[in-house]
Amino acid sequence: MIPLRDVNPSSTTPFVTRAIIAVNVVVFVQEILLGPGLKSFMMSWGLVPERLTLALHGAHGPGPAAALTLVTSMFIHGGWMHLIGNMWYLWIFGDNVEDRFGHVGYLLFYLAAGMVAGVVQYATNPASTLPTVGASGAIAGVLGAYAVAYPTARVVTLVPIFFFIQIMALPALVVLGLWFVLQFFSGALTLAASVSGGVAFWAHVGGFAFGALAMLLAGARARGSAPQF
Repeated sequence: MIPLRDVNPSSTTPFVTRAIIAVNVVVFVQEILLGPGLKSFMMSWGLVPERLTLALHGAHGPGPAAALTLVTSMFIHGGWMHLIGNMWYLWIFGDNVEDRFGHVGYLLFYLAAGMVAGVVQYATNPASTLPTVGASGAIAGVLGAYAVAYPTARVVTLVPIFFFIQIMALPALVVLGLWFVLQFFSGALTLAASVSGGVAFWAHVGGFAFGALAMLLAGARARGSAPQF
């Protein structure tokens, strides 16, 4: 299923969501300009589990601090489709989550979701020497928060049914819930098959769970101080 748009207008201008998209595009353009230096760039600024493991054991290597790559890695992408897919989901669902958290709170939430997602992915294979890059972990946090805050909001979705393609307006909880289930079972298969590299499924799972929990806690706190929330 491919979401096309949501029927859920935001009440404020999503400045932070737009800024995050802009930063990701600018960084990707910079990647293109690097040419042969791109591999070195990704190894330096992407999240390399082995390097983080060495840092946790007191070893030090070249490049930025290993912990910093939990943040920098979420602004790097491996190709045009990787970038467009991530930014498309952020564009559709980010504005309403920004509504709920406020601009500053949303930025902090987004960065925290990306970091939690990175830690979860790291925990599945701490010896990997492959860099993990992409905003999908942080965006998974946005999806989890959206599913909790707006479970009945309609999402216009492209749904392939055998050889036919249908466009349906489905509840957000159905669209995002199925997405999460797919990520979870895909991640479980990679662990069972001891496969590394490729899609960071566990980053998606960790980010989504963090986002859902954060929105639940925010909603509970708001209900305690403002029942109309």
